[in-house]
Amino acid sequence: MLEHIELSLEPVTENELPDFTRNAQEAFSVALRETFGHVDPIPSEDEVRTYFFSPGAASYHIMLSQRRIGGAMLLIDEKTQHNSLELFFITPEFHGHGVGVAAWKAIEKTYPDTAVWKTITPYFERRNIHFYVNKCKFHIVEFFHERHRDPNMPDLETQTDIPGTDAYFLFEKVMK
Repeated sequence: MLEHIELSLEPVTENELPDFTRNAQEAFSVALRETFGHVDPIPSEDEVRTYFFSPGAASYHIMLSQRRIGGAMLLIDEKTQHNSLELFFITPEFHGHGVGVAAWKAIEKTYPDTAVWKTITPYFERRNIHFYVNKCKFHIVEFFHERHRDPNMPDLETQTDIPGTDAYFLFEKVMK
């Protein structure tokens, strides 16, 4: 464990999206390879661009000193303060060293007016479930699968070849 981790968040620019996407794909590939063997990289560049240009989007590099060790893409609703973590990753060499928790705390500190945070993670990703529930104090509030579809993801059936899109948990963390 890295002691007294002090991280910062640095905004992602549009020109940095290709590198940001590759870094996210590298981080997500660890669990995908362990669970499914070889798979196409996720998230796709199109997905990252969609998040980046969405209304209320905020995208960050997670910085340890001057080194980029991860990233986060958020959707911030200034009116309701029900905010969403769309993408969160830590470079694999830093997994298990406490930087994920420190990064999440930096995000919470950056958005102190948040009433509720939401995020999802695939059913098979035990490390993520442990991280969100046990480390960051989110609660699982719903489980989506083929018989209980997420109304916010109507095109789920077109994505069934992508691991994790057929079944996933919705997490919430009430802040206020």
